[in-house]
Amino acid sequence: MEYGEVVTFEDVLCMAETEDAILVEIEGEDIWIPKSQVDDDSEVYGKGHDGRLVITAWIAKRKGLYDE
Repeated sequence: MEYGEVVTFEDVLCMAETEDAILVEIEGEDIWIPKSQVDDDSEVYGKGHDGRLVITAWIAKRKGLYDE
């Protein structure tokens, strides 16, 4: 995994958000993602957004969503 590497998930819905994180459904699981780990190219970054979620590979791996 390289620094700056990102992972993309399609058809993601953001169900809730706090000041620091968003709650999204990815592959049937509800997962909190820190907003600092959401890439600028993401379509999902706040409550009610849906579409393509782009997050750092680092957080995807920590959340069990990505294997190198």
